[in-house]
Amino acid sequence: RRRVGFVFQDLALFPHLDVWGNVAFGLGNGSTERVEEMITLARLQGLERRMPHELSGGQQQRVALARCLVPGPDLVLLDEPFSNLDRLLRAAVRAEVRELLRTAGVTSVFVTHDNEEALSIADHVAVMLDGRIRQVGTPSSIYAEPVDGEVAELLGETNLLAGSVRGGRATMPLGEVSAGRLPDGPCLVLIRPEDIGIERDRDGSGLVVDVEYFGHDQLIRCSLGSPEQQVVVRVVGAGPRLAAGDRVRLRLVGSAQALPA
Repeated sequence: RRRVGFVFQDLALFPHLDVWGNVAFGLGNGSTERVEEMITLARLQGLERRMPHELSGGQQQRVALARCLVPGPDLVLLDEPFSNLDRLLRAAVRAEVRELLRTAGVTSVFVTHDNEEALSIADHVAVMLDGRIRQVGTPSSIYAEPVDGEVAELLGETNLLAGSVRGGRATMPLGEVSAGRLPDGPCLVLIRPEDIGIERDRDGSGLVVDVEYFGHDQLIRCSLGSPEQQVVVRVVGAGPRLAAGDRVRLRLVGSAQALPA
């Protein structure tokens, strides 16, 4: 009656109903044409008589979404629907779900603890901490300009360096950046790992502590003079072949944001 659809975290497909029966359940005694339309939209043609246990994780996901959409809801709620999928399948399925929801033209609220999911699937993101919405914005805006360090860390790997503001400029270990309207005194400077450049330099002030290699990129953790003062650098592609113990020179190559300490 409220025209709200819901996709459960565990999908909650009926194990005794096939694909057609699960999708049609959302419509009650409605038109079979609408069921056919949703099955086509969800790319489930040819699977109508399969039982849920005969489907892949991505196919089950599309059945649950089709069942939710078949009555034509005004709003769809999705409760961490990808939490039971492995990481590789999750990336593929979320692209399918995003396209399906856009094609259906229905407003959706998607709950997730995965920052990559939130940034990649949403048009607008609301960041909640301790039960309160801390920031709302487009994925790019809240990633680039978080309101504070907690929001920044929730949305991905980040560096928070101690700095000092004087006359509208913030001084920190990698140089100076604009401090905006912050008053003179201590501050924190937020720098994303991809905004730091790194070069091998035996006279450099940085020391490589650890390297995590992922193929498409690598995360290099560096010490800035003391074990307590460290930064993480993201290098996309091949990049320099560095190992723990190498001396490096670090520099700011992207944006940085000064925040209240």
